[in-house]
Amino acid sequence: MKKTFIPIILSFVLVTCKSSQIDTSLVLSPEAISGNITQSVNYLASDELLGRGTGTEGIDEAATFIENEFKKAGVKPYFDSYRDIFDARGKKAYNVIGYLEGNDEQLKNEFVIIGAHYDHIGYGKSVESDSIANGANDNASGTAVVLALSKYLTARKNNKRSILFVLFGAEEMGLLGSGHLAKRLKDRDLNLYTVMNFEMLGVPFIDRDYKVFLTGYDKSNMASVINGYAKSNLVGFSEVSQKYSLFMRSDNFPFYQEFHIPSHTISSCDLTNFDYYHHVDDEVDKMNFKFMAELVKEMIPVMEAICNTPTPEIKLNEE
Repeated sequence: MKKTFIPIILSFVLVTCKSSQIDTSLVLSPEAISGNITQSVNYLASDELLGRGTGTEGIDEAATFIENEFKKAGVKPYFDSYRDIFDARGKKAYNVIGYLEGNDEQLKNEFVIIGAHYDHIGYGKSVESDSIANGANDNASGTAVVLALSKYLTARKNNKRSILFVLFGAEEMGLLGSGHLAKRLKDRDLNLYTVMNFEMLGVPFIDRDYKVFLTGYDKSNMASVINGYAKSNLVGFSEVSQKYSLFMRSDNFPFYQEFHIPSHTISSCDLTNFDYYHHVDDEVDKMNFKFMAELVKEMIPVMEAICNTPTPEIKLNEE
């Protein structure tokens, strides 16, 4: 329940009367990216949202915030509304989904999912009279990264493939939101190319030669393809992730099960560098916003390449 005040750098979007095109230099600037991320995490991990537990007023307010961010950025809903409603063991829950149609007549029928879960556990063991588990790293950080990417990619509109920006609900209850959506999209026979899910990105690794790791590293060539697009050693392998089967413990997994496609989670936290997993001290003051902004900037050319290659280059490895 700490009240941490971090200065928010406000970014302003220019809209020209003639073309209604967003000034992407402002969206891409380090100040804008950092400001957007900081603003999102500050709100989502505030006491006001009471830990974003499924079925609570706090998670509803978080969903409304995400919807408003999509609206401001010009991201359209994929279904009739942004909310994809499902039952979470008797509680009303929803994924929040934005849609950016591809600009190529053929490739727009192929979809890429960029996702993160926006729920958390609500309350935890009290520490110094604080029992609200605000979940700054888990997973306001991943949500903020997806929102920042959605703003940039929607401003650019240079994606040939279509994109779904998905903020998953009820992940903490057992991947319920992603499980629901994977089945729903499979029933619609969606042509899904790949899924990139973002989780716990608020703190950098120490003494590693990569910034983030990929769950299920050996299941596809995604890591090497990402590093090729990024022209750097952006993604690496985590022994901890493999040991604890993290591939099966986040929202990428239901899509791998339903579609059998490259579907992975990207994270900078395998619990060797963060002591507050599901702890009330997972607070905003622990977040490294400079690191998060740098990560988004490095992911932008990766996302653009994934959405624009003439043929799919990310493929499952033979088992």
